[in-house]
Amino acid sequence: MQRSWRTLLPLVILALLVGYLYTHRNPAFTPPSAPPPVASNIAPASAPATFPGFLPPQAIHTLALIASNGPFPHRQDGEVFGNYEHRLPAEARGYYHEYTVETPGAHDRGARRIITGGNPPVVYYYTDDHYRSFRKFTLQQ
Repeated sequence: MQRSWRTLLPLVILALLVGYLYTHRNPAFTPPSAPPPVASNIAPASAPATFPGFLPPQAIHTLALIASNGPFPHRQDGEVFGNYEHRLPAEARGYYHEYTVETPGAHDRGARRIITGGNPPVVYYYTDDHYRSFRKFTLQQ
């Protein structure tokens, strides 16, 4: 039995589409099996830091990366946060910096961030709604 090109064309298109989607898939973020050790400027080894209950576990990982100066998973991490909506106290440009807090299952950076103030950081803010609201927190030892 001979097949015409009109019969085979949909199969060829389907095969090309499946191949394209397979090679350009965006795998979901897989968190590391164990969080990295918390750097010494977050908390000394003798007294682990106490983190606020509203922070997700991924924020603890982000705080450890901030304390160790990276490497960060996103190129935007560590960039100046402009505070254009003026939801944080007014400070000179360059005072605030933003860092991504991973969102499991998200295919992009998600909406969760930690904003630090000062260099080295002296104040921390957490947002889980992409800068619409902030919760200030401290790292207690």
